[in-house]
Amino acid sequence: MKITLAHSPDSDDAFMHYAITERRIDCGRFEFESVLADIESLNRAAVEGRYEVTALSIHAYAHLHERYALLNHGASMGEGYGPVVVARGPLSRGELAEEVVAIPGTWTSAALALRLWQPEVRVQVMPFDRILDAVLDERVAAGVLIHEAQLTYREAGLHAVVDLGAWWHSETGGLPLPLGGNAIRRDLGEPTMRAVSAILRASIAHALAHREEALDFAERFGRGLNRAQADRFVGMYVNPRTLDYGDDGRTAVREFLRRGADANLVQEIPALEFIP
Repeated sequence: MKITLAHSPDSDDAFMHYAITERRIDCGRFEFESVLADIESLNRAAVEGRYEVTALSIHAYAHLHERYALLNHGASMGEGYGPVVVARGPLSRGELAEEVVAIPGTWTSAALALRLWQPEVRVQVMPFDRILDAVLDERVAAGVLIHEAQLTYREAGLHAVVDLGAWWHSETGGLPLPLGGNAIRRDLGEPTMRAVSAILRASIAHALAHREEALDFAERFGRGLNRAQADRFVGMYVNPRTLDYGDDGRTAVREFLRRGADANLVQEIPALEFIP
């Protein structure tokens, strides 16, 4: 059975799926085909259910839960860190409300976290990998950086206005910031969903157990990161939490979406399940 596996072209996602892509584990009766696209494109493709398994923003999941179920593994969680709002110089939360901020997509978790932090902000959507340059070139006053740029913006001379993961951690009494998750299409049926889920989890476990060889593969997707930076970035978003959200991780997802619903930024989800 063919399963399309869609994820971002980033070192952390590549690390997670290395064992499947390079056939390091037994995938049984399933043949996996990888599709790489930026997270907002994946969010939008999920509206029509284009892929059987896909990475999704947790924010987007609020709009997609009837078609997809979250897997209990594959999550990207900010453990006191996360997307960073950057500018060319210091800006206060109030000052940011007077400026235009570039975001990597309206359904990204970075966009929801930004609006929870500053509801009055005005935004401009642009590809995630063009935001840093847009701030440097003064096309926008500030931007929300995701992926590798979280590690490199200081080298470019930019200033952190707020780390949204650190803010969320403080705001919620220590919860991680839920950014992305792996989701599976419900119409596959529960037996197939669980069988595919087990293989995806095994891929993450294999990468964590064979870190150096998985990093060798993931480095190809690092967009300018050196080995040490790629190692650090992968460690930020692929770790034991990626094998299981944990009770606090599942609580964080529910709290993030609850606050979004309370702010009328997402629709309320009646029940949130995680496929093991």
